[in-house]
Amino acid sequence: MTASGRAPRPVQVWWAELHGAHQGLRALLDPVESARYEATADPLSRQQFLVGCALTRLVLGRLLGTPAAEVPLRRVCPRCGGPHGKVALDPAAVSGTDLRFSVSHSGPLVGLAVCRGADVGLDVERIEEAPDVDLVAPRILSAAELAVLRSFAPADRPGALLRYWTRKEAVLKALGIGLRLPPLRLEVSAPGAPARVDRWQDRPELVPRLRLADLVVAGRHPAAVCVTGPREAEIAEQDAHALLREAS
Repeated sequence: MTASGRAPRPVQVWWAELHGAHQGLRALLDPVESARYEATADPLSRQQFLVGCALTRLVLGRLLGTPAAEVPLRRVCPRCGGPHGKVALDPAAVSGTDLRFSVSHSGPLVGLAVCRGADVGLDVERIEEAPDVDLVAPRILSAAELAVLRSFAPADRPGALLRYWTRKEAVLKALGIGLRLPPLRLEVSAPGAPARVDRWQDRPELVPRLRLADLVVAGRHPAAVCVTGPREAEIAEQDAHALLREAS
C-alpha cells in the first residue's frame, strides 16, 4: 500500500526494438493502418509505425481475449476528424473495458504502456538524440526549471533536459493534449528528484491527480509514465520481442 492507503495501479510497459520487425506483422494491420504504412516514405518511420501497431494489437489482444488483428482500434484527429489522432480502443466495439494505453518511439526503441481504470501516457527518448539545450530548453522549461538545468554541469544538461521532457510529454500524452498547451507552463520536479508534477498554470485542478514515474531503457535512455487518479503507478517492464516473433 502507498502512503495514501491505496494500492498502486499496475501498469505494464512493453519494450521492443526495430530489429523485432518482420513482414508477418503487416497481417495484423487494419486497412487504415495499412494505408498509412504504405504512405509513409521514411523507412524508420514506417518501421516504428509497424512495430507500434503490432505491439499494441498483440498486447491488447491478450488482455481482451481477442485475436490481435481484430482488436478494434480507432484514430480520430480532434482538429480535422481524420484517421490520424491518438489511437484508442473503439468504445462502440468494446463495451465495458477500462483498458487505456499509450505508445511511444524514439529511433529504434518502441514502447507501449497499458493499464486499467486510468489514462496513461508514455514517452521515451534516446540519449543520442538529445536536442540542442540552448535552443530547446527555453521553449519547454519554466524560468525555475531553466535555473535548475543551468546548475548542472554542461555535459549533464542534455540528459537532464530529456528527463524534464519525458515527464512533461508523458503527462500531455496521458491527457491527449499533445503540444496544444505550452509545456513550459507545466512544471515537474528536478532531474534526480522523485518524479512528480509540481505546478500547471493552465490546468491547476489536475495536478493532484497526476502520477509520474521515471524509467531508464537499456540502462541509458530516459522514459516516463504518467497515470491519472489518486494511485501511484506500479510499473512492470516486459521485453516484447518474443511476442512479436509469435506473430510471424
